[in-house]
Amino acid sequence: MLKHTVSIRVKYADTDAMGIVYNGRYLEYFEVGRTELLRAHGLPYSEVEKAGYQLPLLEAYVRYKTPALYDDVLEVEATVKELYSPKIHIDYVVRRQGKDEIIATGHTDHVFIKSGSLKPVRPPAFYLNALKKFFEND
Repeated sequence: MLKHTVSIRVKYADTDAMGIVYNGRYLEYFEVGRTELLRAHGLPYSEVEKAGYQLPLLEAYVRYKTPALYDDVLEVEATVKELYSPKIHIDYVVRRQGKDEIIATGHTDHVFIKSGSLKPVRPPAFYLNALKKFFEND
C-alpha cells in the first residue's frame, strides 16, 4: 500500500459566503494530496509528463462529513491500495490537523495515456518499478 499525508491551511479564498470551505475546493485538496503522494515516492508529476505520459481524471467522488473553516490546517491523506491495475484508484481522507475528526472522504480514478495520442495505456514500467517495493508486503 502507498500512503502519504500532506498539510494544507485553508485560505480565505477557499471559503464561501458562510465561511465554510467551498465544496469544489476538496478536489483541489485531493490534487495536492495526489501529487505529493507521487512526489514523496519518487514520481513527481513533471517526470511522468517528461516520460510522455499523463494521468487524466476519469472519476471523482467526495463525501462531506463536517465543514472546514478559514485558517483550519487540514491533513489530506492519499492512499493507493492496488498497483497492478490499468486504472489508478486513489482514496482520500481529509482531517482537521491534530484531531481524528474527518472532514471529507473520497476518491479519484485515473488512467495513464500517452501524451500525443490521448489513448489509454497500461501503467508504464517506470511507474511500476518505482512503487512496487511499497506493495511487496501487502
